[in-house]
Amino acid sequence: MMFTPSVTTSLVAVLSSLALTATAHPGEKLDKRAMQEEAGNMHVVNTINSRALSACSDAPAVKARKERAIARRAATFARLREQRGLEEASWLHRRDGASLEQWAAVDHDKTGLVTLTPDSSNEEIFGSNTSCVLTPDNANGPYFVYQEQIRTDIVEDKVGIPMHLELQFIDVETCEPATLLVDTWACDALGVYSGVSAEGEGGLDTTYLRGAQPTDQDGVVSFDTIFPGHYQGRATHQHLIAHVGAETLPNGTYTGGHVAHLSQLFFDQALRDAVEATAPYNTNTIPLTSNLADLFTSYAATAKYDPFPNYLTLGDSLEDGLFVWAELGLNTSSNWDYYAPYTATWKEGGGYDNPDFDFFVVGTPPPTHG
Repeated sequence: MMFTPSVTTSLVAVLSSLALTATAHPGEKLDKRAMQEEAGNMHVVNTINSRALSACSDAPAVKARKERAIARRAATFARLREQRGLEEASWLHRRDGASLEQWAAVDHDKTGLVTLTPDSSNEEIFGSNTSCVLTPDNANGPYFVYQEQIRTDIVEDKVGIPMHLELQFIDVETCEPATLLVDTWACDALGVYSGVSAEGEGGLDTTYLRGAQPTDQDGVVSFDTIFPGHYQGRATHQHLIAHVGAETLPNGTYTGGHVAHLSQLFFDQALRDAVEATAPYNTNTIPLTSNLADLFTSYAATAKYDPFPNYLTLGDSLEDGLFVWAELGLNTSSNWDYYAPYTATWKEGGGYDNPDFDFFVVGTPPPTHG
């Protein structure tokens, strides 16, 4: 969500008192003083970096890239609908936020029925309002698995609302597409993560809803996954890490490089509520946490960055699937390895725990948070 520093500091102080009884992950402790100090630094780095970006927005190369993005998203949407036999079906659209007040609305409900007409331009539907704006970094969380498989389809046997996720990464120093390897992961519909040995999670020999992809010439990666579920103390979210200089290995994984960006995507409250009413999400008995109540959503936004990705339903039912997209700006010269410790490393046949895993760091974002 979007808050002023004073409001966020107060909110963090209130919510931190709840951390004694509700933790983000089993065993995770959130230090009150550390959270307040982080809140005091809000927006400083982001504001400085954003000033340097304004000159690039009208550059011919940037305009051309936007046009390619709109055409690509329109083509992807049409392809996904055709694959599912939904060419004639109606669909739903989450309209772009146009102001701070809209981004900060508690229910963030800007969804409505849309009918394609000659007056509905691809730019209106598939445009993005985040070009060349530094995306705030966020806390990494404790379940990052290193050297995940490079793949597009990460669903495996998990059941849930199908989600095609397209992410475009732009280097804010040059306003050019970024060359990266992008890691993503999320919990399943019942709030369980794969790849980790923590109690209640999927185990070291599981890999569902995890994967990595190199960006293409336009800085784009795509994943086929499911809409994430929820667990204690957290709003629905999708984890992202962007590696610079990583090397692809013959076994289909990666190694090396450095972390230049780590964040979490959040989703409209109205969309979350609709998904949670469907199976198997509605069998999850863990209490829901709203976007407003989540301890980490305030790190995800600035006055210039809307933290909620755009989406379309592929048909008139959620079960038909979602097309979700976002454009993220990052500084590829940043090195946030310290903030991205990994709890395990994947290997064929089962991963292994990291004996040097620093649990305290995973709840702390870099200074470039919102």
